Amino acid sequence: MAASYVLLNSITTSTSTSTSISSSSSSSSSSSWCSFSKSFLGSSSSKPKPKPRPKPLVLSPGNASPARFLVCSSSNSSDSDPIRLRHPHPQMSSMSPFGVTMNEAGLPRPSHKWQRVLLKVSGEALAGDQTQNIDPKITMAIAREVAAVTRLGIEVAIVVGGGNIFRGSSWAGSSGLDRSSADYIGMLATVMNAIFLQATMESIGIPTRVQTAFRMSEVAEPYIRRRAVRHLEKGRVVIFAAGTGNPFFTTDTAAALRCAEINAEVVLKATNVDGVYDEDPRCNPDARLLDTLTYHEVTSKELSVMDMTAITLCQENNIPVVVFNLNKQGNISKAIKGEKVGTLIGGTLNSSVART
Repeated sequence: MAASYVLLNSITTSTSTSTSISSSSSSSSSSSWCSFSKSFLGSSSSKPKPKPRPKPLVLSPGNASPARFLVCSSSNSSDSDPIRLRHPHPQMSSMSPFGVTMNEAGLPRPSHKWQRVLLKVSGEALAGDQTQNIDPKITMAIAREVAAVTRLGIEVAIVVGGGNIFRGSSWAGSSGLDRSSADYIGMLATVMNAIFLQATMESIGIPTRVQTAFRMSEVAEPYIRRRAVRHLEKGRVVIFAAGTGNPFFTTDTAAALRCAEINAEVVLKATNVDGVYDEDPRCNPDARLLDTLTYHEVTSKELSVMDMTAITLCQENNIPVVVFNLNKQGNISKAIKGEKVGTLIGGTLNSSVART
């Protein structure tokens, strides 16, 4: 009985002891939490202290220093970054120097008399020795010389004639063929020459486009002025075929018209003669080759250089014309570069006429 009382008393004692311990621990933890809350959140009765303002900087005249500028950037993010000093890097100017023209790759182009030219090749010149309609040696010679100047950055457009295959003015009236139909046949002949010349040029690596005055979508592009100019800017050779697309107009007139439209600086007329003579060299062996001529001299003396419509169009648009011999090697590149060759009409030998 005494042993059971001792055991029961010890159990009661331990239970009360654990209860007191737990109560004391809970009270101590609650007090510590309250003190932590007060220290972290602050007392509700205490007011927030104002932030100290920076003192103004006063410089005396003796301690004045040169002004310095700080470029600061602000951010909308929650984290406020410290002030950063920015040192902007100088940007290189993309503008070309004054008087220097740049190509598509941004490289300076060489300075030549003309930068964009229109080469007029007659159909008779393509025939060569007249044994066949088109002489492959002539077309290859043209392609090689044009390739040499296009690599210098000069933009070249070409207008081809069709007299080596069919000349409308000569066939008009034959077998009831009217002039308009005959001229349309002649336009188709120029397309044949243009396709042949394009194939020759592309065989030696010259990117070439043929544009016709009327639609022939299966074989060539239609003539669009902006597209033609863009081809030239990309270094491609553009061949204009089918004349103006209208009867009663020669390919010389088409050359003058296309030259004015694409803003070319000169018409280079490649023929079978060395230039313009004061008399017919076939009748007078003493005929003198003329170096320069004015538009008025051509029209007043009725020189058979180009038809009057073409000469008048060149005169109204201040387009000089160079007449030279296609059969002499190197003449095409010389004419395109602006070197002295053949006869110059409406310009000077030293500089080109300013376009208006």
